[in-house]
Amino acid sequence: MECPLIHRSLSSPEKTSGMLRGSELRERGRAGGERREARESGAPTTTAAGEHHNPTPALLHRRRPPPPPDSGPSDRCYPHHEGPHNTGSKFHNLKATMASSTIASSSSPFINKVQKDMGLSAFSSQPSFSLHTAKKRNSRKITCVMAPQQTERKPATSGSVKTAMTMTEKILARASKKPILSPGENVWVNVDVLMTHDVCGPGTFGIFKREFGQNAKVWDCEKIVIIPDHYIFTNDDRANRNVDICRDFSMEQNIKYFYDIKDLGNFKVLLGTDSHTCTAGAFGQFATGIGNTDAGFVLGTGKLLLKVPPTLRFVMDGEMPDYLLAKDLILQIIGEISVSGATYKAMEFVGSTVESLTMEERMTFCNMVVEAGGKNGVVPADSTTYKYLEDKTSTPYEAVYSDHQARFLSQYRFDVSKLEPLVAKPHSPDNRALARECKDVKIDRAYIGSCTGGKTEDFLAAAKVFLASGKKVKVPTFLVPATQKVWMDLYSLPVPGSGGKTCSQIFEEAGCDTPASPSCGPCLGGPKDTYARLNEPQASVIIFV
Repeated sequence: MECPLIHRSLSSPEKTSGMLRGSELRERGRAGGERREARESGAPTTTAAGEHHNPTPALLHRRRPPPPPDSGPSDRCYPHHEGPHNTGSKFHNLKATMASSTIASSSSPFINKVQKDMGLSAFSSQPSFSLHTAKKRNSRKITCVMAPQQTERKPATSGSVKTAMTMTEKILARASKKPILSPGENVWVNVDVLMTHDVCGPGTFGIFKREFGQNAKVWDCEKIVIIPDHYIFTNDDRANRNVDICRDFSMEQNIKYFYDIKDLGNFKVLLGTDSHTCTAGAFGQFATGIGNTDAGFVLGTGKLLLKVPPTLRFVMDGEMPDYLLAKDLILQIIGEISVSGATYKAMEFVGSTVESLTMEERMTFCNMVVEAGGKNGVVPADSTTYKYLEDKTSTPYEAVYSDHQARFLSQYRFDVSKLEPLVAKPHSPDNRALARECKDVKIDRAYIGSCTGGKTEDFLAAAKVFLASGKKVKVPTFLVPATQKVWMDLYSLPVPGSGGKTCSQIFEEAGCDTPASPSCGPCLGGPKDTYARLNEPQASVIIFV
């Protein structure tokens, strides 16, 4: 066995390649003793070659292990585009930098500290060493440092050795072809789906063509989803031009999943040019929003560098009262941790209450993680997920779950049966208050709609309240369904206990505004002929449902 560390003040200057034995060890011991005596007397010493030996003890040198075989530049990170695709993009210059950074970081002493403090076996382990310092004395005892005897490790008989990981870590590990990932690691992931829409799409397409070439082709025309859905029901020329750009790009690139305005509306690692792309985490996948520049890079390569986020786990148990919705639960969570409490962290939702929620309500959970600064939100797939997907996709998929021994940064528990309806007061989602505490607050407008408040369940709940009160609204009340399907539900689904009335009929009787076409509504802002504009300065308090 090799001795990786030999105390240099007792050895000869040449590089030692193995253990010293027998007469050679004794001879070097005598030589070391003579040099030590000479140093104590202040006289210079010479080696066998006649060279002066520096009396200052040399630093211990630990031989660094060779870098992993895949740590160098890899075509997997930056595919080479030939012909018109190769434009000498500045993206390519990052390859060598990222590779050298990976190698340099692998030997950091910080890794050993974290491994010791946190017990994370995801960090690569190194052989243990015992260091004994030789004190100045006349003894001729030879002191060295060596690796302990390693017993032969036999192959596992029950499969590969596993390290416990969370759902998010597992998904990113698969996408980066890594067996193990830990929070804080930077990895290149293979993107399963890139989504963009009419607001960010034109900018993304422009960056793609600037960096990869005017005639460049996207990395995979079947892994890109383009959905005009923000500014579509408007006469605004610029908004309509954005939709035209999306349509033209889809035809040029032969994009399979372009959902035009007239269309009625499948994912693992989903990236999108929308901060609320994290909504798709309700299906047990990693989904997060990215900027136009990142999206342009993904269009050309199908890859993106992501940092593995640590995970916060929220366990919600108890029977959910009829007067609560998922919006109340996520406002409770954000009120607990604040709008920055989950910054670049994954938020995982589990528990009997979460399992009882519909897919739409789970989407509300995951949608609003970005309001807490979260990188992504995720709900484990179950029978509800599988049933929802039965008639929506034929693509094979495999569910991923957090290991029982997975490490979570923090874990929060809630008894949902004891919660009450909540309100997020101006001007922040974490400015939480009980609804009953705000009963004396006068409002100027009411709004029911958009992504987390415009689901079919939300409108049914509102219709039941109007039906029970039998009163008309006292302030303008606007209704904006989240999707075309929800809009149709308002006119077709009967409200339980209403004698067959639909939501639209009940809203009309209560004096609400006519349900508008689906959109983001006032949450995003928009052209003057949408609910996103007041069109004249007004000071008001609006309640969003």
